[in-house]
Amino acid sequence: MPGMTDVRTVHTSQLSKAELAAVRDLMDHAFEGGFNDDDWDHTVGGMHALAYGNGGLIGHGSLVQRRLLHGGRALRTGYVEAVAVRADRRRRGVASAVMGALEHVLRHGGYELGALGAADEAVPLYVGRGWRQWRGPSAVLAPTGIERTAEEDGCIHVLPLGAELDLDGELVCDWRPGDVW
Repeated sequence: MPGMTDVRTVHTSQLSKAELAAVRDLMDHAFEGGFNDDDWDHTVGGMHALAYGNGGLIGHGSLVQRRLLHGGRALRTGYVEAVAVRADRRRRGVASAVMGALEHVLRHGGYELGALGAADEAVPLYVGRGWRQWRGPSAVLAPTGIERTAEEDGCIHVLPLGAELDLDGELVCDWRPGDVW
């Protein structure tokens, strides 16, 4: 059927060089030059939801494991990265299909929390799927200790999966090069 979207969920280790190149190309085009090598490093090493339509890659999202600190606990978190849809296929349910596949992994993968940093234009998608905006302060556990990431406040969304959360409390991510959230 024309226009159908097939979504395949696979670990980075199962992707061929050609598939990885196609994902990187999609990211480079979807983020219009705003996707760098650090962003790519954040994208790989976990599970990918690959959306195909008419024989080619039209959408992607990945889920990597991170540790987020909240309420005195380190939470095993599935962190969503690199959600993108080819420009000519947007607003047709592709991102929802990708997120559905990633949320399935979140719910059945032993995670205590799902989290992501949302661009303004993507917030309706995430909120409509049950993700909740983190209202409290954000920070990073940097090599020198906990440092506020005030510029990220309001951009972080979580999908509660059993962990007790105070959405007004502090949320601290583990450190990584590039954008920490």
